[in-house]
Amino acid sequence: QAQFVESGGGLVQPGGSLTLSCVDSGDILKVSNMAWYRQSSGNERELVARITVDGRPHYTRYSGRFTIRRDNTKSTMFLYMSGMAPVDTAVYYCTTWPAGADWGQGTQVTVSS
Repeated sequence: QAQFVESGGGLVQPGGSLTLSCVDSGDILKVSNMAWYRQSSGNERELVARITVDGRPHYTRYSGRFTIRRDNTKSTMFLYMSGMAPVDTAVYYCTTWPAGADWGQGTQVTVSS
C-alpha cells in the first residue's frame, strides 16, 4: 500500500522557484508510473505532470516551466518549479498514474508578492 507524503511547498514571489518532493513509505512509487496534481480553491483537481516508472516525463499545459523527476532508489519523486506565477497557487498532490485511491495530504504552494 502506498503512503505518499508531499513536502516543499510554501510562499514564493512571482518568478520564484520551489522544489516539491513526494516520498512513499510503502512500496508503490518505485514500481509505478507517477503524477503530480494540483487543486486550487474552488476548482477541480488537475494533472500537472506525470512520469513513467523508467523516468520518461509527460507535461501538460500547466507545467511548461516545471520539471518532473524521480529517484526510485529513494522512493521519491520531485517537481521542480520555476518562473512561478499566481496561477500556480494550489495544493499539490502526488499519486500514481492513472490515479488510484491513494493520495497524500498535499503541500500548499502560494505564489504572491
